[in-house]
Amino acid sequence: MTSSPDRAAVLAETDRIFYDGNCALCDRGVRFVLNRDPGGKAFRFAPLQGDTFRKSLPPALIPGLPDSMLVQTGDGRLLMQSEAWVHILNRLGGRWRLISALLRVIPRPIRDAVYDWIARVRHRLFRPPVCPIGAPGERARFDP
Repeated sequence: MTSSPDRAAVLAETDRIFYDGNCALCDRGVRFVLNRDPGGKAFRFAPLQGDTFRKSLPPALIPGLPDSMLVQTGDGRLLMQSEAWVHILNRLGGRWRLISALLRVIPRPIRDAVYDWIARVRHRLFRPPVCPIGAPGERARFDP
């Protein structure tokens, strides 16, 4: 009989996605990841407006960060803009890993310019989520 890994070990291997809790596009991004990482082995989630975000990063760093989506890897790296999504897709595996590899071919400044443009217009293009609360199993993957 094998024992399941303890919660601390699982969290150490899990990346955390910080997202704008007031953004419908970010909500869709979170739902996208939830649906493709159903076991919750790759990612946990926390809003940029929450305590987890504020406690996870040095206070002096926070004001200069984008207000869209960020990934804090299990080893402490902070990924922003398109690099965050390239990493997310790679971790999801399967065909998403192939899409990640294709995106890496595009120079990062070009990817980031497109990402920044979408981030600037996202509040005009997407209505805020009405009820972002998910199923009980999903809620356990969110940090305050």
